[in-house]
Amino acid sequence: METGRTERSWCVVVPHHAVGARLARRRLADELVDVVPPLLLPDLVAVLAELVGNAVRHADALPGGVVRVAWRLWSTPHGVRVQLRVTDGGSADGPRLRVAGPDAVGGRGLHIVAGLSTRWGVDRDGLGQSVWADFEPATAARGDLVPT
Repeated sequence: METGRTERSWCVVVPHHAVGARLARRRLADELVDVVPPLLLPDLVAVLAELVGNAVRHADALPGGVVRVAWRLWSTPHGVRVQLRVTDGGSADGPRLRVAGPDAVGGRGLHIVAGLSTRWGVDRDGLGQSVWADFEPATAARGDLVPT
């Protein structure tokens, strides 16, 4: 059950192409630069880039050759909570963590997502799949710490 209220939400559609990840990153950064803690923004951008990149590389497009990108923010007593969500047409295997050897070119994307977010997951429906990543205030707060 959600205890915070939704303050802001966005939904954009980008091409099911590598340029879609760049467009999504720019839009997210522009919208959230003055909204989230400064050191959280690079994590959000990196995770969104991974999710859109994975959708382009490993999944089918939604009708119209697109991927839907959404993010939501909530205020909580402890700070801001953010959820990123990328919806595509789905894939046979579905998103999963992979074991990548030291010389492997790929296979680390969802490890990056898991490492930077509080949690991540996949929702499926008849139209495709949504991969999401949550950033809780405890994760956001680490960006507010100043090393001593």
